[in-house]
Amino acid sequence: MMNHVRLLNRMSFFSERKRLEWYPPFWLMRVKVVRLAEDWSEICLRLPLNRVSANAAGNMYGGYQASLADPIPALACLKRFPGYRVATRHLEVAFERVGNSDLELHFDFPSHLHRKIETELRETGRSTPCFEMKYIRLDGKACSVIRNTVAIRPAGYIGPREEEGSGE
Repeated sequence: MMNHVRLLNRMSFFSERKRLEWYPPFWLMRVKVVRLAEDWSEICLRLPLNRVSANAAGNMYGGYQASLADPIPALACLKRFPGYRVATRHLEVAFERVGNSDLELHFDFPSHLHRKIETELRETGRSTPCFEMKYIRLDGKACSVIRNTVAIRPAGYIGPREEEGSGE
């Protein structure tokens, strides 16, 4: 899979929207980019409800929702803060309503959070921001709320947990 990702990254003649849709896990889930701001400050992705993504009751699997939401803040931070290592640190999904239709994941990168991260990176060299996203059903109602905390660290950073072998 890593070879596919490297190949996609080298295909600069394709738009970022298309490369995001062709990212192997997203392509397999049939994700479509609805909106992608040039600076990654706003992202909206459609996750289709189909035979593969539906549970026995006909609603969207929670794991499908989590799989799409997991990398989005990290990717946005990589785009906005190049040269840093970024990874999801914590992901929390709160299911408010059943996902009984296609879902749209709405991600916004607020300017105040961008400024806070810039300040933390300048002062301490690291930041651990938390982003909130929502899945919206076709009827316009919020289905799930996702809180995703990412770790932004300098390239080559080795934290105390990594030294012990448990990851960060």
